[in-house]
Amino acid sequence: MLRPSLRKPDQMRPVEIETNVNKWAEGSCMIKIGGTHVICNASVEMQQPLWKRLQNKTGGWVTAEYSMLPRAVGIRKSRDAMLKDHRCAEIMRLVGRALRSVVDMEKLGRHTITIDCDVIQADGGTRCAAITGGFVALSLAMKKLLLEGRISENPIGDYVAATSVGYWHGELVLDLDFEEDSAAELDANFVVTGDGKFIEIQATGEAHPFEAGKINDMMALAAKGCAELIGLQKQVLE
Repeated sequence: MLRPSLRKPDQMRPVEIETNVNKWAEGSCMIKIGGTHVICNASVEMQQPLWKRLQNKTGGWVTAEYSMLPRAVGIRKSRDAMLKDHRCAEIMRLVGRALRSVVDMEKLGRHTITIDCDVIQADGGTRCAAITGGFVALSLAMKKLLLEGRISENPIGDYVAATSVGYWHGELVLDLDFEEDSAAELDANFVVTGDGKFIEIQATGEAHPFEAGKINDMMALAAKGCAELIGLQKQVLE
């Protein structure tokens, strides 16, 4: 069956990453994956988070926040409703976990880096875009810390990107847009490193339970998509 976007089953939507879009943030980018547009800003505090200081922990910390603007979707959502959105809380935890997985907190020193991911337009895959763009903003912030001599070695050990894969009308497809995601029988989000290892998998059988074997096919396709995203990350960062 022809996809709504006329893409091939294993084809990503067009992806663009523009860096340094915020003059104040230590690292920033705008990532566009099809109709999904997310601004990612990395802010550096020159101290540990309070919980680490209270527990006399060493090393720094990386965390994330995520939100959607009121008209990022088809029908406006009030700001009050967004503040109470449990989905946003779940996504910000996911983004934080994904980024921390490749950061050596001891090398980061006593710094806290917060990645703000703000969706200005949503068309499926916002959490994946937030992770992929968030990594770029984080990397730029690390470069700034290195240039300023605040750290002596880059704490980031590998690249990180994320994409979605699902079964849509019985066909395995990569990088679902909203129309596909809302009709998928099975969909999953995959967070993958530059060396092809998986950090997190979030899979849901929307229509019915699924067999374990399907995950293997989905993982292979997700690895392909993330490799493409990481290739673009390298272009804009190197």
